[in-house]
Amino acid sequence: MSADQARILARAAREVLSGQIVNLGIGLPTRLFHYLPAEMEVLVHSENGVLGCRPRTEVEAPDYDMIDSGGAYIATRPGASVFDSATSFAMIRRSRVDLTFMGAFEVDAEGNLANWKIPGKFSPGIGGAMELAQKVKRLVILCSHNDKHGNPKILTRCRLPLTAPHCVSRIITDKAVMDVTPQGLAVVDIAEGLSVAELREATEADLIIDEQRLGRF
Repeated sequence: MSADQARILARAAREVLSGQIVNLGIGLPTRLFHYLPAEMEVLVHSENGVLGCRPRTEVEAPDYDMIDSGGAYIATRPGASVFDSATSFAMIRRSRVDLTFMGAFEVDAEGNLANWKIPGKFSPGIGGAMELAQKVKRLVILCSHNDKHGNPKILTRCRLPLTAPHCVSRIITDKAVMDVTPQGLAVVDIAEGLSVAELREATEADLIIDEQRLGRF
């Protein structure tokens, strides 16, 4: 794991509150397991039908019937329950999940999310991301601020096909933490060692920044 990914995950762990039901999306968000305090009472939900899952330790033999939505082997904590996917998605559609973390190809100033399809490249389908983005109480995006070519992923308006419109609450990247507001993207925290000018240069969307109240992470 890179230092930038570790910074994102450490900051994201501060978003989770004891007693919440939390869904961890495929990719980087699944690693958030390892950043949550062991004593924190959190039920991690997987849309394929588990509530109360935890990462499998290296010494545990895999249970081949227990996987998360990304296909990784998982284990369960005391009090966990297992059910069919219809029940799992009923939980999502009734807004019983408090918080979900997802990755993104693009996010924009209006809180639109694009994370399932790049035209011309294979995609297995939009999957549960569409349901989660629309129905979970709070959606936090975890992603790099720029793609591998240095292009901004935080845009004025998404160009890729949308997963869902107006769904994102907060964006956490390796460079900043931003809230989606009616006025635009408001920067809450900025990465240590990064200047406001550098952040603006790395971002396509306009940013609302109050330097007097800006935190560091």
